[in-house]
Amino acid sequence: MPARDGRTRPLRDAASGRRGRGAASPSAGSRSARERAGNVSATGRRNGEPVRFVPAPAVDGLVVGTVPGSARATGVLLLLAGLAGAIAPFPTYLVVGGRALSQASGVGAALICLVVPLTHLLVGAGLARGRVPKFGLAYAGVAGSLAFGQFLIEVYRGSSSTSRPAVEVLAGERVLTSSVGAGPGWVLGLLALALTVLAACVAAVAWGRTVMEDGGSLDAVRSGLAGAAVLLGVATVLCLSLPAADVPDRLTTDPVTGMQTVVTREGPQALLERPGLALLGGLLLAGAVVLCAVVAPSLRPRLAAVGGLLALAVVMLSAGLLGARDALHSPDLEWTLPGVGLVLFAAAYAGLAAVAWRIRRGRP
Repeated sequence: MPARDGRTRPLRDAASGRRGRGAASPSAGSRSARERAGNVSATGRRNGEPVRFVPAPAVDGLVVGTVPGSARATGVLLLLAGLAGAIAPFPTYLVVGGRALSQASGVGAALICLVVPLTHLLVGAGLARGRVPKFGLAYAGVAGSLAFGQFLIEVYRGSSSTSRPAVEVLAGERVLTSSVGAGPGWVLGLLALALTVLAACVAAVAWGRTVMEDGGSLDAVRSGLAGAAVLLGVATVLCLSLPAADVPDRLTTDPVTGMQTVVTREGPQALLERPGLALLGGLLLAGAVVLCAVVAPSLRPRLAAVGGLLALAVVMLSAGLLGARDALHSPDLEWTLPGVGLVLFAAAYAGLAAVAWRIRRGRP
């Protein structure tokens, strides 16, 4: 037995040595492989030959953190504003001189009145679900800033416009505001504007608490976008200050002398011609347009700038198309150059939003 142990011990030692060397060889091979890989990455050569590296395409990486409850509440307020605004055109808007007026006098007029409410519904639904939150917050902030002046103008139309009767264009009708009674459509429209303003206030609170950043691909062209937006803002205010639909002057001929004269007919009041709350609302609306045109392109990230410019485009498009609706509805009115300009400037705002949307790092 001792002899057998003596003979077999060296064999076991040799076998264990072979197993040890065999177990160590993969580790050594892994280290050598890692070293070779490190040499290749450091020198860019393998076995004396250069190695071609293909860089990965750069992407405009969007980082979205946890969406706070205040941001989702802004989306809910936008949803409610859109719902109230979508119902408002159909019931009676105002009763002027015993005559009931409705904003949705036809299919085309109803579609024009639904431009802003439907956009509110779409953006509010995405924000309430936590999708790209700063896009929705920027949209709500700009839309609410513009809605505050409109809110004061609507309060004047339905409550205090009889204090100084004048010719106005309401719901496509040229009327004299000698007596005005509020209808359910006016109440719902006023509620929609108030909810939009409230959504802007909540969005201002939620902005600093919302984490959403990208790679900064828009930074190189922000100055150009801001300059174009400021010019559009000033031109938009000039168009807003005049009626989008007006009564044209009439040319008459004297039957005795044959002399032709131009008779000026009283038309709707301009934005800054109304007194009281309406004048204050017009001034606030004009200032908000210029301010939002300056601020919107500077918002970060890129999609926030898109949201702000989209709100400007939608509100100005609605204002211009309402003038076209009034001109088509009433034979006494015609669509004015400022009304056409509002539609064109809305398209320009939409173009700036599309530019901001398309500019991504690593993409054309």
